[in-house]
Amino acid sequence: MGTVSEIIAVMGSDEPLRTVERDEDALLGPPHPSPFPVKLWRDHEPLTVVHFPQRFTARPFAPPRGVYENDRIRVEWQTMDNRQPFYHRNSDVDEISYQVAGERTLMTELGVVEHRPGEFSRLPRGVVHDNYGRRESHLLFYTPAPVAEEREPVRLSEPVLPPFPGWEPGEVNEAITQCMGTPGHDIAVFPVNERSLLERAFTEKERLRVLRGADVPGTTWLYRSPALRLGAVRRAACDGRVYRRTLDADEIQYQISGTRVLVSQRGVVRLEPGDFVRIPLGLAHTSVHAADSEHIVLLSDRELPQVAETSRTAEPYTPGLLAALRD
Repeated sequence: MGTVSEIIAVMGSDEPLRTVERDEDALLGPPHPSPFPVKLWRDHEPLTVVHFPQRFTARPFAPPRGVYENDRIRVEWQTMDNRQPFYHRNSDVDEISYQVAGERTLMTELGVVEHRPGEFSRLPRGVVHDNYGRRESHLLFYTPAPVAEEREPVRLSEPVLPPFPGWEPGEVNEAITQCMGTPGHDIAVFPVNERSLLERAFTEKERLRVLRGADVPGTTWLYRSPALRLGAVRRAACDGRVYRRTLDADEIQYQISGTRVLVSQRGVVRLEPGDFVRIPLGLAHTSVHAADSEHIVLLSDRELPQVAETSRTAEPYTPGLLAALRD
């Protein structure tokens, strides 16, 4: 297949640790047989993909679906065509959301955000919030506070009352939760005055910040904490001759738009909008795509296991398969 470049990187730096020239067929191929009677390495399963459709489908209200989770990060997918059934206040984490499709009104004591596809926002630890979704879906990322933004916002939340047309204050509860907002880990649930809660935004100075990825090719890092780094990646057509290996972080990718083929040392798999994939730390990978592609990237400082059901699995690499993709 010829010579390719491999960037060896670490989670906390934008500069490569080093760059190595590789024979691509050797990089992706099986190891030589061991000359010893004892096997010195393990066989690894191929990469797995989790898929949730971006097209809205009506369904009864359900809690967010867990996708990946460890003791410091939780990734969820949620769809709504209704109000969230209570106001929520996290006791231990910052909560980041990404709007996949549809429209969502995020109501908080720091103001209201009308979310549109492609937007991120971060709820600081201890900020109460509720959602009103209209045929929408969004992603949620929970991690222990504090989390810092790495990019200037495109706009801020605003004090608005009523928060959306037709809103009337109702008999609502507030739930205080721990354990990264996992269902069933409430500390206290109690009635609150919804109007009074939302009116606090008119006296608060702090505001939520709405972020977006850049419109130019490259990686736009948006959030950073000791446990994670979160950003958006936009790429033009690419033949995948530059590989990347992150030594100290699991990598979760979520395909926003476009299609691409992920090529890795644990198989080759086509990614379409709505797909998640986990790339274990230390694994070399690249992407091949004939048109523009955009995805979210999350780096976790420790293993971030998949908890959702697998939709499909990567197929083994062969030189012919990769050559056909590039053709």
